[in-house]
Amino acid sequence: MEQFLTQYWNDISALFSNSQQRLFWGYLLSASFIAALFSLKTRTGTLKTTVKTALGLPHWLSKSARADYQLILINKAIYLLFNPFLLGKLTVATLIFETMHLSLGHRNIETELPEWLIVMGFTLFIFIFDDFARFYTHKIMHEIPWLWEFHKTHHSATSLTPLTVLRTHPVEGMLFAIRSALVQGISIGIFVFCFDDKVDLFTVLNVNIILFMFNLAGANLRHSHISIHYYPWLEKILISPAQHHIHHSTAPRHFDKNYGAILAVWDRLFNTLHLSEAGTTIQYGIARDQKEGEQSLRALYLSAFANSFKILKSRLYKYRLFARKIKIKDVNKNTNHL
Repeated sequence: MEQFLTQYWNDISALFSNSQQRLFWGYLLSASFIAALFSLKTRTGTLKTTVKTALGLPHWLSKSARADYQLILINKAIYLLFNPFLLGKLTVATLIFETMHLSLGHRNIETELPEWLIVMGFTLFIFIFDDFARFYTHKIMHEIPWLWEFHKTHHSATSLTPLTVLRTHPVEGMLFAIRSALVQGISIGIFVFCFDDKVDLFTVLNVNIILFMFNLAGANLRHSHISIHYYPWLEKILISPAQHHIHHSTAPRHFDKNYGAILAVWDRLFNTLHLSEAGTTIQYGIARDQKEGEQSLRALYLSAFANSFKILKSRLYKYRLFARKIKIKDVNKNTNHL
């Protein structure tokens, strides 16, 4: 028990001390600085009012935000219990490497390419692959009804703070952990097979340099009350904080838009891109008449299981009816033939 509590505390503190985490104090500080500059540039009131707006204390103290904090604390304990049973990236990488070796033989590529170019290629490959996997997993969480029931926990937030990024149902969290293991494992397996020990990442503070720049450039503002827009041409390439706010909107015209994490190109390809709307006030949540009771732990955890079970049960019932009709038609066909 003592070991579990020690690991639990280490995992909680790592959220803010580990540069590989979105909530690393350095990223939060840079996001706060960007928010302050944006608020000063767009201010219409006094400096005191502008500072209060930038800090957004009411959002951090809201009932929705308090639910965020509870979910984070409880989920960390759940993940710690289930983590040993989840798929690991090294397992996937080994499987990919061995499969390619058995299928293709010894194929380490003898090349004159400089090592830095291989490292750059791996850095770009894993970034693009990971960003697409995030986009597509996010998309199916919205489109498959029983998965949406789990993703609703995240969208039920009526106030956005940087910590809302971790406001997820444990089932969703585990699905994304498996996604991450698959992406990293496949990438490592392929590149190690092709380039042997030359494979590495360009990193800053042990983070993929592209993700580091993304986090440093205010990634945490995507879940915040500060709605920063990009130029329209840029929003067709990168998802702005304002575009992600649209993704959380209760307005029907915003539903199922802007699934992307960093790149907007995937949304353009799948026709789900929605550019930001300057001057538009957005209400967050899953419905305009959302009740405060939907911020309770019972609603956020148990309702997802209950609702998804009903959906799956209904689908199974329809499938059985369909199979029964097919069987009856076959019997009648055979009878008429006789």
